[in-house]
Amino acid sequence: MAQEIKAANILNATFVRPATFYLNGFSNIPHAKYYYVFLCFIYIMTVLGNSFLITLIYLVKTLHTPKYMIVFNLALTDLCGSTALIPKVLDTFLFDRRYIVYEACLSYMFFVWFFAFVQSWTLVTMSYDRIIAICLPLRYHNIITKSAVASILLFVWVFSLAFLAVVVGLLNRLSFCGSLVVESFFCDHGPLYHLACNDTTVNYIIAKLVIIIIMFLPLILIASTYVCIAIALSRIASGVERLKALKTCTSHLILVALFFLPLVGTNIAAMTSYIHPNARIFNSTMTHTIPALLNPIIYSLKTEEVLKSIRKLNKNNRLRKKTFCTKVSSL
Repeated sequence: MAQEIKAANILNATFVRPATFYLNGFSNIPHAKYYYVFLCFIYIMTVLGNSFLITLIYLVKTLHTPKYMIVFNLALTDLCGSTALIPKVLDTFLFDRRYIVYEACLSYMFFVWFFAFVQSWTLVTMSYDRIIAICLPLRYHNIITKSAVASILLFVWVFSLAFLAVVVGLLNRLSFCGSLVVESFFCDHGPLYHLACNDTTVNYIIAKLVIIIIMFLPLILIASTYVCIAIALSRIASGVERLKALKTCTSHLILVALFFLPLVGTNIAAMTSYIHPNARIFNSTMTHTIPALLNPIIYSLKTEEVLKSIRKLNKNNRLRKKTFCTKVSSL
C-alpha cells in the first residue's frame, strides 16, 4: 500500500509526456479513403468559396459596412478553420501517417477549437446586428458602427485565444502513461484527456465549460434575439414590410442551423445514449466542414447586396476588357 502511494506521488510530481499519439480515425470501415477524398473536394470548394467572398467584400466599397465586416470575419474564420483541420486529416488518413508528435497534437487541437469558437461567436455578433436593425432601425447606424463591430470581433478573437490557451495548458499538465490511441480523427479535447492516468477533474469541468461557451450559451443568446425580433415583427402592421424585414434574417438563420444543429445533436446523443465512435467521427467531420463550405454560397445566393456586388464587379470587369481591347485595336 505504501509503495502504491509512493508511486502515485511520484506520478503526480512528474509529468509523463509521450513522444507521439496515434490517431485512430474510423474503425473497420471498408473504402474509408473515399470519404477522405470527399473531404478533399469539400476543402477545395471551401477555399474557393470563402476566398471569393473575402475578395468580393474587400474590392466592392459598398460592402465596406459593419454588417459585412462580420460576414468577412466569418468567411476568414471558415477558411482558417478548414485549413487547420482538413489538410492534416488528409495527410493522416490518406497517406497513413497516424502518429502525431505530442506538441503538434496540442497545437492541432488548439487551432481547430479556436476557429470553431470564433465562428460560433461571430454568429452571435450577426444576431446582435439583426436585432438592432429590426428592433431599433432609427438608431442602427449610431449603434452598429465600424468601430463597435471591430471592438466586438477583436474581443471574440482575444477571448477565444485566451480560453483555448487555458484549455491546452490544463491538458499539458496531465500524465499519459497508458494508451496513446486517440479515438478521433483529430486531437480532440475529450478523447485526449480521457487517456490521462492522473486526476482529470479540472479537465472534465473545462470540457463542460467548452460545450457551454461554444454551443449552449451562443444558441441561447441567438434564440433570445429572435424572440425579440419576432415580437418586433408582430407589431409591424404591413405584411409586406414584415416579410421584407424577415428576409434580412434568413441567411443568418440558415447559417445558425447548419452550425449548431449537428453540434447539439451529436453532444446530446453522446450524453444521453451510446453513440458509435464511427458515427461520432462522421458527425464531427461534417460539423467542422459543411458549414464552412455552405456559408459563402448562402451569402452569395440569399443576400441581395452580395448578388448586386457580383453583378457590378462582373460588369466593371467586362468594361475594362472592352476598353482594353478598344485601345489595343486603335494601336
